[in-house]
Amino acid sequence: MARIADAVGGAWLSGAVQEVVEFRGETTLLVARERVLDVLRYLRDGARPRFPMLTDLTAVDRFPQEPRFEVVYLLTAVDPQPGAPPAPAVRLRVKTRLPGADPRVPSAVGLWPAADWLEREVYDLFGIVFEGHPDLRRILLPDDWEGHPLRRDAPLVEEPVEFVGHVPKVPSEIIPRVPPRTRPT
Repeated sequence: MARIADAVGGAWLSGAVQEVVEFRGETTLLVARERVLDVLRYLRDGARPRFPMLTDLTAVDRFPQEPRFEVVYLLTAVDPQPGAPPAPAVRLRVKTRLPGADPRVPSAVGLWPAADWLEREVYDLFGIVFEGHPDLRRILLPDDWEGHPLRRDAPLVEEPVEFVGHVPKVPSEIIPRVPPRTRPT
């Protein structure tokens, strides 16, 4: 994976990669927000191995640290090298950090259509705006929901839920009787 980090840190992407971390056989690239699409495009189209698959996209709220948010792209390389024996899939993590006052990053939907709902989920739960997203709106929570519940400063609230309809009780005779545990003496 050092080759990937070296290539991304090459001339035309100079300054894009801020940090490379190798841990337990996986590589993580920390990329400048302004260059994240350039790096992702290179990894998809020009790197060896290529990373044609966006496996996941998520976020981390590092509150109270600044920059507060990290957007994390998990990429997978599955394409074989010409003339080489089959190799296992390679995973690469790409992170970019966003300030709490301006949590915006370019959308990756143009590179991977699979990013569509993943970005909507991150927007819904963290409030991170993906600029250029074709349909950035809530995906999990009701449209009238206020705030973003996975932010560390989100208020903890409890809302009672009323169950309606008939909920049958399970007769005790069909619940297996489990003998109490005994402690060894």
